[in-house]
Formats: sequence, structure tokens, C-alpha cells
Amino acid sequence: MASKAAIPQNDNVAHALAGAGGGLLSMVLTYPLITLSTRAQVESKKAESKFSDAVQKIIAREGVSGLYAGINSALFGISVTNFVYYYWYEWTRAFFEKAATKAGRASKKLTTIESMIAGAIAGSATVIITNPIWVVNTRVTTRKQSQEGDVEAGVKASKPPSTIGTLMALLKNEGPQALFSGVIPALVLVINPILQYTLFEQMKNAVEKRRKVTPTVAFFLGALGKLFATSVTYPYITVKSQMHVASHTEKKEGMTETLRRVVRQEGYGGLYKGKSRLPPCASVLTAAFLFAFKDVLYEQTVKLRSGGIRRRVGA
Repeated sequence: MASKAAIPQNDNVAHALAGAGGGLLSMVLTYPLITLSTRAQVESKKAESKFSDAVQKIIAREGVSGLYAGINSALFGISVTNFVYYYWYEWTRAFFEKAATKAGRASKKLTTIESMIAGAIAGSATVIITNPIWVVNTRVTTRKQSQEGDVEAGVKASKPPSTIGTLMALLKNEGPQALFSGVIPALVLVINPILQYTLFEQMKNAVEKRRKVTPTVAFFLGALGKLFATSVTYPYITVKSQMHVASHTEKKEGMTETLRRVVRQEGYGGLYKGKSRLPPCASVLTAAFLFAFKDVLYEQTVKLRSGGIRRRVGA
């Protein structure tokens, strides 16, 4: 009985490791786009510049490294986020599959409702743990350049703060509670992975009836799932980013107040600020690469684990 109980546990860990690895690879590939998108969301004025103009402006001011500002905390954050998310998602999936078997259901594939519940549980489990990481990351990637006017006049910008330096300054100036700014909209945004993974699972189930789901197929299915989820929840993504970068000297706003302010100052289009600035949506590409990499890494993880078990048995 003990060995049977360990199998789901090990499988959860394998999925979690594959998700973390897939997240790291996808983040490295798409981080410059994420940087541009995040900055566009929190600009004080409407962003009307073209994608190429945005890239040139950042490179001229900070060099190519400016496109990778905060990548250390982002990589750490995405690996922790995906590990926790996939662990709980697969744990919930195993629970539903076991229940389906006991009930004598013909198919163990998750239903739409089961996929939504699994996404809700997994998403909620990651929010509190990773919110501080993303607060620091957003502060680094969207730091205010007080000397920007001097830079445009030909004066070289000072060296940007490190991730650790940003964290220490935040704790010193604003206290630990600042690490949880934006946690309410983050909880609301749990609906994003719920929609994303539910649509992905249902499309994957449909495809598997006709053919094997290859990494290429997973890429496009993941992109479609994320595109739908992001289109629905993007206004809350903008609100969360603005709450993350609100300094301690500014009046703190709640989620509703921030939504109303953005609509009042910039219209409803302001809620989608940054989305049209990038030819491909950064979050959609990141998710697409994640789904493509994750299954491959999962298969390799299982093979390595199986090889280790065989070697131990042979010994």
C-alpha cells in the first residue's frame, strides 16, 4: 500500500519539476517582450509608440541589458510559481481520476468543471507564496528613471539597482506589507489559469482522440488557451502591475479605485495598455513555449526516474 501511495506523489513532483523547467526556458526566450509589456502597463501617459520605437528607446537609455532588467527574480519567480502550480494541479487531477475510476466512469479525462476546480486550487496555492517575488520583479523592471531627462540630454544613466538592492530598499522604506501589494487582484487573476488550463485540457482531450499531442501541437493549444484567458483578465493584470509599483509616498488605492482611476483618466482602452504595443502578446508566447517544453521535460524526468529505479532494483 505504501508503494502505491508514493506513485502519485512522485508523479506530482515530476510534473512540478517539468513545469518549473518549462517556465525557465520560456521566460528566457520571451523576457524582453515581457519587460516591454510590463513597462507599457504602468506608464503614466498612454503608450502610442510602435514596438520598434519602444525597443530602441530602452536600448538607447540602458543598453540591451535593459530588456533583461529583473530577470533573476523573474526566473526564480516563474520556477517557484510553476512548481507549486503544477504540483497542486496534478494532485487535484489524480484525485478526480481516482474518483472517476471508483464511480466507474468510462473516461478518466477531466471534465470542464473538474479542470476549473483543479485550476482554482492550484492557482490559489501559488498566489500568496509568489506575490512578493513578482512585486520585487515589477519594481525592478519598471523602476522610475528620475534622470531620464538627463539621459535624453546626453548624460549617462546611473547603474540600475539589483534585485536584492530593490528588495532591501522596499523593506526599509515601506515595510514587509509592501511585498503583498496587489495580492487581491492577484487572487482575482486566479481565473486566468482556470480559463487557460481548462481550455487547454479540453482542446487537448479533443486532439488526442485523433492524434498524438506533439510539442508543436501543445505550443498552439497553449497559445490559444492563454490568449483567451488573457483577453478576459488583462484589465486586472494592468491593475495589479500599477499596484505593485505604487510607492509608499503615493496614496494607496484598492483594486476598485485603481480600475476607476484608469478608466477616468485614460478610458477603457487604458485597461488594455501595453497589449497593442507588442506584435505578439508576451504572455501568450511565454505560455505557448511553456506547454511545448513542459511535456518534453516531463517525459525526460520520468525516464530518468525510471532509470534510477531500475538501477536500484538491479543493485
